[in-house]
Amino acid sequence: MPIIAAFAVPHPPLIVPQVGRGGEKQIEATVRAYEQAADEIAALHPDTIIISSPHSVMYADYFHISPGSEASGSFGSFGAPQVKFAEQYDTALVDAIEELAGKENFPAGTLGEKDSRLDHGTMVPLYFIRQKYTGGKIIRVGLSGLPLTEHYRFGQLIEKAVAQTGRNAIYVASGDLSHKLQDYGPYGFAPEGPEYDKRIMGVLSRGAFGELLEFDEIFCEKAAECGHRSFVIMAGALDGLSVKAMQLSHEDITGVGYGVCTFYPGNKDENRHFADTFLTGKSAELERKREMSDEYVKLARKSLESYIRDGKRIDIPAGLPAEMLTEKAGAFVSIHEHGQLRGCIGTILPVTDCVAEEIIRNAVSASTEDPRFDPIQPDELEWLEINVDVLGKPEDIDSPDKLDVKRYGVIVTSGYKRGLLLPDLDGVDTVEQQIEIAKHKAGITDGEKIKLQRFEVVRHV
Repeated sequence: MPIIAAFAVPHPPLIVPQVGRGGEKQIEATVRAYEQAADEIAALHPDTIIISSPHSVMYADYFHISPGSEASGSFGSFGAPQVKFAEQYDTALVDAIEELAGKENFPAGTLGEKDSRLDHGTMVPLYFIRQKYTGGKIIRVGLSGLPLTEHYRFGQLIEKAVAQTGRNAIYVASGDLSHKLQDYGPYGFAPEGPEYDKRIMGVLSRGAFGELLEFDEIFCEKAAECGHRSFVIMAGALDGLSVKAMQLSHEDITGVGYGVCTFYPGNKDENRHFADTFLTGKSAELERKREMSDEYVKLARKSLESYIRDGKRIDIPAGLPAEMLTEKAGAFVSIHEHGQLRGCIGTILPVTDCVAEEIIRNAVSASTEDPRFDPIQPDELEWLEINVDVLGKPEDIDSPDKLDVKRYGVIVTSGYKRGLLLPDLDGVDTVEQQIEIAKHKAGITDGEKIKLQRFEVVRHV
């Protein structure tokens, strides 16, 4: 049996009357929509309520499922300790999900619990549900730092386990929308905030789940969204099925977006395998980019692919442009996978006899030695996007005013500590950000005397 219904809901503690103390009246439309959703859940009499929460345990490369047979929690940290929960976990379904994850070598399971107490992203939905329906056990799952396609795949895995166990289950995707909708809001305003809310509510109200995978990670970060990954897991749990979607409410009165939507699956629909469709299109797009890459990028790819597949470092191949063989320069190789950084290592000044050799060496280092990431594996090669930045000679500057984030990279030095940041990077919009990130990379703290240098690059894609 597939998941019988799904619900996208927010989780502001304010909405709980004992917490809001009248403040919940600001978002009456959200309250009414939540109550309607709870009525619909009660009418379904689910055996299991699966809740994905952005405030449960979250790892960069792993989906955490809460372990054990039970959990409790309260709104004590929000001034309402009298609002308590004691929930039973559906251990059989958890076991089924974990077993499937093991068989499919998928990074999900019950390891790494940090706090067994229920989080507010779980308790706010439960507050409304338990007003109407006291039956059924729960499952609580967290999000991860993995790509959106992996969140979708996690939802598919959950759906398989539900079908395997025969559970009469619903899915609750807990998540607020943008936190940057109003100047007076707790997080301020960003133009990406209202744009995110408009886009996400359009997607959810139409059940157009494939579009969830098209949201750019940097855009989502600037919008300070909360629930996007939660919604993507839900979409994966409804993969391959027609869906009747309905928007019950959307409000942005507090400066944070709150949306409530319901989803009822119907018949099988081969046009709604959204992750497969997205990845097929992405593969074709990356193949076109590879064909159009210049010789610098093609050399970096050839170097890292040889090393990752066969463990062999390549020699300088014949037929390269003359300047790659005669010029010396520092070079950085940057690798992205599904829109996320996967490795970036380079040299500020040349350490080899030519740019070609610099690229060959740094491509291997970026793909296997970046301490922030595990070494790239052969099955990832198809999805890699590679850039090569050839650095100009650094020059000393006496003021941040002489920097331009689009044109110049920056080198920040304090004693033996030195940090570098390339120019024109997504998400780095100001000189202040550029300097702070470079300082953080070097371990330079506020108050330490620093020296600034700038450099230009020629970027090859």
